[in-house]
This record gives sequence, structure tokens and C-alpha cells, in this order.
Amino acid sequence: MSAQPNADNTPISGKSDLVSYIEAGCKPESAWRIGTEHEKFVFHQDSHRPVSYDEPGGIRAMLEAFQTRFGWEPVYEQDRLLALVKNKASITLEPAGQFELSGAPLETIHETCREVGSHLEQCRTIGDDFGTGMIGLGFAPAWSLDEMPRMPKGRSEIMRRYMPKVGKLGLDMMHRTCTVQVNLDFSSEADMVQKFRVGLALQPIATALFAASPFTHGVPNGFMSYRSHIWTDTDPARCGMLPFVFEEGFGFERYVDYVLDVPMYFVYRDERYIDAAGQSFRDFIKGQLPAYPGEKPHLGDWSDHLTTAFPEVRLKRFLEMRGADAGPWRRLCALPALWVGLLYDQTALDAASDLIRDWSVAEITQLRDLVPRHALKTPFRKGTLQEVALQVLEIARSGLKNRRRETAFCADESIFLDPLFEIAQSGQTPAEELLANYHSRWEHLVDPIFTEYAY
Repeated sequence: MSAQPNADNTPISGKSDLVSYIEAGCKPESAWRIGTEHEKFVFHQDSHRPVSYDEPGGIRAMLEAFQTRFGWEPVYEQDRLLALVKNKASITLEPAGQFELSGAPLETIHETCREVGSHLEQCRTIGDDFGTGMIGLGFAPAWSLDEMPRMPKGRSEIMRRYMPKVGKLGLDMMHRTCTVQVNLDFSSEADMVQKFRVGLALQPIATALFAASPFTHGVPNGFMSYRSHIWTDTDPARCGMLPFVFEEGFGFERYVDYVLDVPMYFVYRDERYIDAAGQSFRDFIKGQLPAYPGEKPHLGDWSDHLTTAFPEVRLKRFLEMRGADAGPWRRLCALPALWVGLLYDQTALDAASDLIRDWSVAEITQLRDLVPRHALKTPFRKGTLQEVALQVLEIARSGLKNRRRETAFCADESIFLDPLFEIAQSGQTPAEELLANYHSRWEHLVDPIFTEYAY
């Protein structure tokens, strides 16, 4: 999530402006970058309870400490410190105080991993001062929804009121999930289409490899990625697999049509959020928005509205790969490595396209439906998703090797896929590792997770 709403005041005259806005994201390959985002739960080290905003040593105090100790610049919503920015990166808060690093646009996975390591070292330093810890999992393993704190964000307040009207699990999505995602560029509409299709078809592979949310309220919930399951009952108007992406003629305009049909959440004006939940951006363009009658949108409003669609792959001026549970340090680097390997080398991208060429939309949709519960054991054709995952990883490894982004020690970016090869070769996902510990040495308790798996 961006640190603050988009301030572009360019008026919108019609749909062509919306298409042009996204199309302006096209970049030559030399300008392609990697933007990695990851969220963490913040907890008290002594009690393992979540940390609230205003309590002594709470989220606000931690943000202030990042500001004074490490030189981050503050971002306020009215008088509330809710985000930090530095060197094209930002630290933002999800609705329950999940700390999110939205990393700077970087050229290599090596740089991404240095950024992740530096950020987590700062988190540990602040945590030692405040008695707090951070952990990366797809879903809060022990806390109820009522126990989760609420950040004083105008956007979140609007979503809290609206979510129960359109799905049963939207509030859980907001307050009890964490993810890692990567944002990647495209050179043209055709390049975007090819990457979108590969990313969407293979998103269940990422969900399976990164599955790490098997607990709810301290006991197994029957899922490998409960976070992924939650999205199936959040809001059908803005979530899902987008079958039209695989149809002939898909491009920027077709995606714009989809987002125009996604109900709005808000309009941001004069440093406050105006509740427009459930209303139509098409009406906004016509000056007929009930929440803001007589007013028309600007491109900043369109940019903000693009962030309120939640498909498995999201298009803005770049593509977001959104299917993975959060995890430990090594997997935070592995996620961008997977998608850069598949999408940033043309030979690998063509190989991935060939792999999915005869997959039907029904098969892809079924994979998405089954993977949250079965992960790599999901049946697919005459085998399981484990075999497909190994094929995908081999393609990604070849793509990273072809990029030849090496360190002084001649290590290319493919080394960051090692954790995923370990998972795929063993068939044991992170969730199954957690469950094995729970049923054996943890003696049916989840408390050890806060020490053994914390950053």
C-alpha cells in the first residue's frame, strides 16, 4: 500500500485517459525494476499479544523511533503518524498495525535482499528497545479478530464498515493476514498481456510454495494457506482469477473496464476520506457520485481506485504478484526471484507461456480453489502440483541465470530460489513444517512460533 493517496490533479475527460494512465507504465527493458513488499505482525515479546497504536511503546512510538533513529521521513493523516518514507521506499501500516515495507524500485534480487536485511535489522533494533517482535506468516496464528488492534486510518474505517456487507471474511483479510508480493514492469501492451497470463495461471504455484497459515485461534484450521482461502469470501466484485485475461483481445482497455466495475471505497479530498463505498467510478466520471455530487475525478482518484481491486494479479502501471503468504527472511527474497526469473527473461517467459498454453480457465480456477487447502498435493491432470512447481522453478532458474546479475563472488540471482527448490523437492510446505512442529515438540501449542519464527 502506498504511503499516501495520489496527488495527481489532472482532470479525467473519459475512459481513454484511464487507459493512457496505465499505458504510461510501459518501460524499455533497461528501465525495468523490482519492487518487493512484505508485511509483518507486530507482537509483545513477553505476552505474544498484538501491539496497538497508542499504547506506550506501541505502533506510533515505533514509527517515531524509526524516524529519529534511522532517518525516515514522517507521513501524517491529519495529526496521526501513519507512514514513513526514505529513498523511494516506504513503511506503511495495514489496518491492524501489520508493518509493511514497500521497497524501492531496484535492479537486482541481490539489492532486494540487502534492502530486506537492512529493514529487518532496523525492526530488530527497535523491537529490542520496545520489547516487541515481528513475525511473517500468512494469518495470525493465535489472535481472534476482536483482539486485533485498529489503526486510526480513514481508508480502513470505510473498509471496516463496508466489508461485512459483501463477504464473510473481509475483516479477517484486513486485520489478520500478511503477504509478500513483488511488483514488476512491462515494455508494451503485448508484454503486459503475456506476463499477466503467466502470472495469473501460475499464481497457485506461488500460493502452494509459500503456504504458511495453517493455524486459527491457536489450533489447525484445515488449510495450508488460510490467507489465500480468505480472499475467496472477501468481496467477489474485486477479488479472484479474472478469466477475461485469457480471452482474445485482452489488454489495457479491457482491464480498465473491469476496474470501472469495481465498486469504490472512497474519495480523498482536503486531507480526509469521503465514504463512497459501493458507489460507481463511472458515475464519478459523469459528476454523479452520490458521495461527492457535482464533482469529477482526477487521475489521482483513478490511481487510488486501482488499489481497491484485489485480484490474484493486479495491474497498475506495473504488475503485482499477490498470491503468497508472508514468511521468513529467505522466502522474502525468494518470491521476487521466482517471478523475476519467470517474467524478466524472454526465453523463460516464452517457456512459461508454453507450459500453460493448453491449461483451461476451468483448470486454473480449480487450482486456485483447491490450493489453499492442499498446497503442493493439489491434484492436477495425472499428477500433483508438486511436479508442476518443479518445472516452474527450473524455468525461473534458467531465467535468472540468463539475466547474469552476479555478485563479486560470481553468484547469480538463482541462489535465491534455493528455499523454494527445497520445498518443492521435499513436498513439505512451510505450513506442513509448522504443523509437524505443533503436533510433536510444540506439544499442540503455537506459542513457540513467536520465538522460533520471529525475525
